[in-house]
Amino acid sequence: MSSATSSSVLRMAVSASDKRLRRHNMRRKTSSMVGCRGKDRRHHRMLSLFLRRGFSSGIQQIEKDGARILRIVKKRVDERALLTSQLSESLSTPADITRLKQLKESEPIQQAWDIWLKTRQALQETTALLEDPELRTMAEDDYTMLTTSLQDLVATTFPAILVPPSRTAHLSALMELKSGVGGSEASLFLGDMLRMYLRLAQTNRWKAAVVSSSDLDSGGMRDAVIEFRGAGAYDALRLESGVHRVQRVPATEQSGRTHTSTVAAVVLPLMEESDAQQEDLYRLEDVKIEVMRARGAGGQHVNKTESAVRLTHIPTGVTVSMQDERSQHQNKRRAFSVLASRLMAAKLAREMEERRASRRNLVSSADRSDKIRTYNYAQERVTDHRIGLSLMNLTSVMEGDGLQDFIVALQRNHDETELEELLQED
Repeated sequence: MSSATSSSVLRMAVSASDKRLRRHNMRRKTSSMVGCRGKDRRHHRMLSLFLRRGFSSGIQQIEKDGARILRIVKKRVDERALLTSQLSESLSTPADITRLKQLKESEPIQQAWDIWLKTRQALQETTALLEDPELRTMAEDDYTMLTTSLQDLVATTFPAILVPPSRTAHLSALMELKSGVGGSEASLFLGDMLRMYLRLAQTNRWKAAVVSSSDLDSGGMRDAVIEFRGAGAYDALRLESGVHRVQRVPATEQSGRTHTSTVAAVVLPLMEESDAQQEDLYRLEDVKIEVMRARGAGGQHVNKTESAVRLTHIPTGVTVSMQDERSQHQNKRRAFSVLASRLMAAKLAREMEERRASRRNLVSSADRSDKIRTYNYAQERVTDHRIGLSLMNLTSVMEGDGLQDFIVALQRNHDETELEELLQED
């Protein structure tokens, strides 16, 4: 889940809970001005006992159902309190800077936990209003409202915050489509899928461009590579990797038989090359800097001044020597530029190998048995086999709009899986 999504969920939770708590407090003030007016006290006590038991059962059930999530949230809150206690008075040490950063990152979980405690307290206070028959109707509304708040916190807000933000949320995507089983029909469906993803890009306001493609004389495409540029493109499309199966009657089929064909999709993160990324290529403390007298032609200046520079990147052993410029400063600047270029080239080579490994893992073969999704034209049905979701909206999916329903469902399932793994680790 992206950090923007978890922040949005928290803002909505804070807003909804604040409204409910304010409404509860207003009713509580009103109730303080209204007393019991001669009602049967014995009936009053019996009703009070019944309502108290009802409250206890309700909140206990919420805490029982969300026990594992609440335990992790409480653990995170306790860890945050420990960090706060470890801060020095000056707040100037390197450890303090690290702790302050961690405290900032853990603010959402603290805010959500504070809402939980306030709402739970308000729910407990509601029992006092439930004891008065004249205020029972109003108190029951509060009870329902506050109970809903607690349930929402456990079911939605806490999970959204606990699932770590996606490290690739800012990345664009590179998609490769390749026709598989089915001959010319597979190549025709590849063209249909290409149009589907291009229309999805328009809906999400990504900049899409077909980088390369191989057209066939039959009218289809053997393969295609598409760039989707825009924040969130990779996270949205990464779960499209796999084999897509189509079941339909080809236009060239004379007897009306349904054919089954496949197209393999591979989605990779599109890394942007920029000056900011160069800072990630090396740490200054990992670079050994040596200065020396320049050698070769150049007269007395070459021999008398230490203008030559040699850089050694200790982790990799990459060495750069520069003496072309007259000043040490200029040679150092050019040497660091060359070092960055060489390290970038090495990084790209590693990424290329990783992409090849990812491609082999994501699509071992375009066989029918590896399918992730089936497009059944006769039944107007699209089925994603990973999550068991079937929707009767094939036309909408192929237009790009309906595909968003599958992307959202897959992302939700992905987040739920991550949360379950987090709960199992605790």
